[in-house]
Amino acid sequence: MSLKTFRPLTPAARFKVLPDFKEITKDKPEKSLTSPLKKSGGRNNNGRMTMRHRGGGHKRKYRIIDFKRFYRDVVAEVIAIEYDPNRSARLALLQYPDGIKTYILAPAGIEVGAKIIAGDNVDPKVGNALPLKSIPLGSAIHNIEITPGRGAQMIRSAGSQAILASREDGYVIVKLASGETRRINENSYATLGQVGNTDHMNVSSGKAGRTRWLGRRPHVRGMVMNPVDHPMGGGQGKSKGGGGRHHPMSPWGQLAKGFKTRRKNKPSDRFIVQRRKVKSKK
Repeated sequence: MSLKTFRPLTPAARFKVLPDFKEITKDKPEKSLTSPLKKSGGRNNNGRMTMRHRGGGHKRKYRIIDFKRFYRDVVAEVIAIEYDPNRSARLALLQYPDGIKTYILAPAGIEVGAKIIAGDNVDPKVGNALPLKSIPLGSAIHNIEITPGRGAQMIRSAGSQAILASREDGYVIVKLASGETRRINENSYATLGQVGNTDHMNVSSGKAGRTRWLGRRPHVRGMVMNPVDHPMGGGQGKSKGGGGRHHPMSPWGQLAKGFKTRRKNKPSDRFIVQRRKVKSKK
């Protein structure tokens, strides 16, 4: 993937950096692998708003992705690279010898015509899916299962990857991009390589309208609201929470900076070998 910039003929074009989509080879999704996707607008089943700043945006269809790699020991061919509006990564459309088609997340460097396979004893090549116990140490992996057979849940966004560090007692040690080191069952499947669309982090929409197309509405700071609308609202001019110094918090009073929201004694804590890096205080 590469990016394209624009001549600053308008304020929107001055800082606009967009993908050029040259890697996309198919315009429309595979009809048999799509399903309807209804927008909630941030409302729950009672119609009450539980998530602010959501609404509108372009209609989408959900692409059904094979996160479990159901077809084992059967070689598939990549017949297309597609855009997915529901995620930052691109999709690779696979076709098996019996004519069945599936979607997977497109690894970096994969091209149309490539051969891909999933199985316990396949070659550790980019795009192939293997159990963690069969992947060489030091390999870059993505699409990792947390529980064997449940399907990939980790390392699925554009440009992300984890490093397989070591093995011990039926588990492998995986180093995540955040700096966290984690134990995962060695029978869990993962895909070799890095998730594609690596330049996604450098995209700049350039204008508010493009953000609205994605279904994101404008954000308003709590500080400029009235006290009835937000704990940090009110006061004469710019003030911290109506004249007094308030810690930043949500409209419902939950602290926004430094307050730990992870549940204590969470069962998965025993699999974390080292927490992600914390910025040092100066």
